Amino acid sequence: MSVTIYHNPRCGKSRQTLQLIQAQGIEPEIVEYLKNPPSAEVLEDILQKLGMEPRELMRKKEVNYKANGLEDVFLDRKTLITAMITHPILIERPIVLANGKAAIGRPPEAVLAIL
Repeated sequence: MSVTIYHNPRCGKSRQTLQLIQAQGIEPEIVEYLKNPPSAEVLEDILQKLGMEPRELMRKKEVNYKANGLEDVFLDRKTLITAMITHPILIERPIVLANGKAAIGRPPEAVLAIL
């Protein structure tokens, strides 16, 4: 089984989710998304698998959210996705992909449903 985690090693929930996956005997592909942000196509795929809109995947308390006027409800999908690529800290974490599905590890146990 191929498992990918979009991981921020400085985030406690992300570290806990990674440990939980590894405790299942799975060594996931680890993507440090702050260093290697996903492309627009990958983000679209993740959003589709999560059943979410771009704003739902954004960390609204991050400085870059307000600083870039992202609270504007009239911003379109492309603009929001571009903002997440430009400022990947805005992407909620961790995101785990497995078996053609996606889950956000908040709480970490949420990812068990797709493994």
